[in-house]
Amino acid sequence: MIRYRDADPADGPAIDAMGRAVWIETFGHSVSAEDMALYLSEAYGPAGTLRRDLADPAHRFRLACAGPAIVGYAKLSDPWLPAGTFGPRAKQLSQLYVVAAQRGAGVAQALMDWAIATARAGGADELVLTVWEENPRAQRFYDRQGFVYVADYAFKTGNQIDRDLIMRLAL
Repeated sequence: MIRYRDADPADGPAIDAMGRAVWIETFGHSVSAEDMALYLSEAYGPAGTLRRDLADPAHRFRLACAGPAIVGYAKLSDPWLPAGTFGPRAKQLSQLYVVAAQRGAGVAQALMDWAIATARAGGADELVLTVWEENPRAQRFYDRQGFVYVADYAFKTGNQIDRDLIMRLAL
């Protein structure tokens, strides 16, 4: 049974380990070892972005847990995308990660439902996100939710620049 709850800073090491593992599984094949090491050192670990954001009240995290294990999480933030890709009352789904064993089991949908409801409750009128151009599974999921492509985003992975798609959902 999957339980859902808000995260707190004490969850940092577990979220960090899960997020890092999912990132490597999903994106690791597309980047050099050097660029992967650079990206992972910035995004994960005790001084990484994930843990800093977890302690910052400007970001909200929702966890999916199977027993003590974190099997998914969503991160809702104020938009950090380029101006012009969102309006003044937007929120951004900065991350939605689910472990492979739980994909297709409704975890991503439950986390997305939370993100949409939380954004609406906070007064947002749109939700934006980015998705890697070579992640068709995620793109299909976002399409089913009603997100539409609005622009490209240059996502820096170490020294490598990847093309992400900026997608928007009117709330």
